[in-house]
Amino acid sequence: MAYQFSDATVVNIIDENERVKRYFIKVPDEVPFSFKAGQFIMLDLPIASKYTNRSYSIASPPSDDNIFELCIVLNDKGLGTPYIWEHYQIGTAVKISKVLGKFQLPETIDRDICFIGTGTGVAPLRSQILDILNKGIPHRNLYLVFGNRWEKDILYRKEMEGLQEKFPTFKFLPVLSRANEGWKGLTGYVHTTYEEIFKDHRSAYFYICGWADMLKEARHRLEVMGYDRKSIRFESYD
Repeated sequence: MAYQFSDATVVNIIDENERVKRYFIKVPDEVPFSFKAGQFIMLDLPIASKYTNRSYSIASPPSDDNIFELCIVLNDKGLGTPYIWEHYQIGTAVKISKVLGKFQLPETIDRDICFIGTGTGVAPLRSQILDILNKGIPHRNLYLVFGNRWEKDILYRKEMEGLQEKFPTFKFLPVLSRANEGWKGLTGYVHTTYEEIFKDHRSAYFYICGWADMLKEARHRLEVMGYDRKSIRFESYD
């Protein structure tokens, strides 16, 4: 499929940790631009590859300022992210596709939502959570079960902890597979956490994004728990 790309500009960069950067990209004001929480765009990169575009979920909620955020982890073995790391600076002109993807919230949130993510897979989940909470969209309980290896890998930690304090309906549940000594939170993998929360098998939606192996395992476990495929929505990035 041939994609059309348009011009945009990098307006800010935040080094989240040594391997993850947050890129804020602005579409020209005169260009109509909108997206739904959970969608993604593609960057067209001048790299030596048969396919020069790379897909990234939008990490920010929809807004009116024509700016969106991408949360990107460096893949040393790839071609795309090393190019972005080296060449993207504030003011860099970039090529973006139109907004894509069907990983979207239901029109009516009539049951609990469990967001399950690993690594930068939290990006579209963050967009969705912020969209619900910022707009005051009617909802029930929201859970973010966020798996990482080490404590330093927990992206958006302070923000999510702040949301948990502010909104009684939101629960932030980081899970570490290689916890440092002194970590008092959840350990292991994400699966035991959401299985414990929903052991009563109550009606719920599950939004999953992250490492492919985690996603496959989560879908299987949720189906074993009795949740049908219409209740399970997912986005894979590796």
